[in-house]
Amino acid sequence: MFTQDVILENVLVCLRDMIPGAETVGPDSDMVDDLGLESVKMMDLLMKLEDDYDLSIPINILMDVRTPRQLAASLIGYLEKRNGPV
Repeated sequence: MFTQDVILENVLVCLRDMIPGAETVGPDSDMVDDLGLESVKMMDLLMKLEDDYDLSIPINILMDVRTPRQLAASLIGYLEKRNGPV
């Protein structure tokens, strides 16, 4: 079962794997300003999360999220639509 903490930790692991030297990535790190993620890396992150959770994430989600915590919270909504309460 997915919980918000589990999803957040997965987002953080994905980011740490994608960004060399990003061991200190935290839940409130700004993915663009702090981590330097450009659009291609953001798309890679979304595709990885889509594979991990077997769901389709609309690209416009990127307009509303700046931090891993915000991204995890948005994913909760999509998972609940598909699976019921998380």
